[in-house]
Amino acid sequence: MMKKLAIGNDHVAIDMKNELKAYLEGKGYEIVNVGTDVASKSFDYAISGYKVARMVADGEVDGGILICGTGVGISLSANKVNGIRCCVCSEPYSAKLSKMHNNSNIIAFGARVIGVEMAKMICDEWLNAEFEGGRHQRRVNQIMEIQDTQNLVIPE
Repeated sequence: MMKKLAIGNDHVAIDMKNELKAYLEGKGYEIVNVGTDVASKSFDYAISGYKVARMVADGEVDGGILICGTGVGISLSANKVNGIRCCVCSEPYSAKLSKMHNNSNIIAFGARVIGVEMAKMICDEWLNAEFEGGRHQRRVNQIMEIQDTQNLVIPE
């Protein structure tokens, strides 16, 4: 079960990050803030994406939450770190299944795409879901094979 989470953001997502941080801390999660808190200065989402992904990959935290304007750029940055499976979700169902089927270890969304209440629902579904393993493990293994070798042996 995830108890310690890193949260990262760019300058667009400061308010949403702060509301989510308070919400999750109220539920008993320890939140490590690695994003910016300065709205008046542009902040590159790739920095937060990398920092959160590195913390997850290194086992410093149990999972991560990333927020930028759309969730796309920050998730792309995170997914460049070996061992990361970050999914952008704009609704709770995809967040839940990203954990159940893909064993996602970071979730991302856009502060310009969804509101804070939807972000809370997405986080709740993702945090409460569990990886199912089974046939899904084979597929996660294939994703990791592509990451590790830049190739995939396709069975005939």
